[in-house]
Amino acid sequence: MRRESGTTLIEVLIAVTLLSLLSVGMLTAMRVGLMAFSKTSNKLMENRRVAGAQRVVQEELEGMMPVVAACGEAAGATPAKTVFFEGQPQTMRLVSTFSLQQGWRGRPQILELFVIPGEDGRGVRLVVNEIPYTGPAGMARLCTGRTQDPLTGGHLAVFAPVQAGPNSFVLADKLAYCRFLYFTIPLDRNLAPHWTPNWTIAGWPFAVRIEMAPLDPDPSRLQPITIIAPIHIHRSPEIPYVDY
Repeated sequence: MRRESGTTLIEVLIAVTLLSLLSVGMLTAMRVGLMAFSKTSNKLMENRRVAGAQRVVQEELEGMMPVVAACGEAAGATPAKTVFFEGQPQTMRLVSTFSLQQGWRGRPQILELFVIPGEDGRGVRLVVNEIPYTGPAGMARLCTGRTQDPLTGGHLAVFAPVQAGPNSFVLADKLAYCRFLYFTIPLDRNLAPHWTPNWTIAGWPFAVRIEMAPLDPDPSRLQPITIIAPIHIHRSPEIPYVDY
């Protein structure tokens, strides 16, 4: 009787088992690789977001415009030159040539930078409101009155409270703290230049510093850091400037 070569059932089962194990190993390796790629991509996106937000804040501050407004004036009254700038520890208002949506190419915007509580009450977040700048007359609802600077005699604006809304943009989130400081050079030469948390001078600061720290520090990720922006404004709000 002639013997014919062939494959037994046991050999087939062993081959199928080995192929299945090999397939599972390949799928597991692919899954681990995809998860690592996803984590790396998410980390890079978060790092880019942090770096981009810090760059935006820097350019918004450096684009400050020396705007004066008529705050709290009755109709028909002679408007007083009032510097449109609010500088408090956690609230800042200014007019800037830089905006989130249009960069340096768009219309000037009234910027409201302020600090609000974070999600679920953990930490704080830095947000900004952008309002189109339509000229000094359009600031009446924000600049509600004025007071006098006891040092220089100039007028200081009194502003309405800021409010977060659906169009507020979060610049930095999950912060342990966020505070604003303003650099001033006193008129008295015996006093040294210094940073102050409250701007009470009829004019613009020489620089703005925003101090931030992460709520949950992570050395593997880019963390929010302190931002210092010089203000390139060298003019007096009491002197009229016109084009001829």
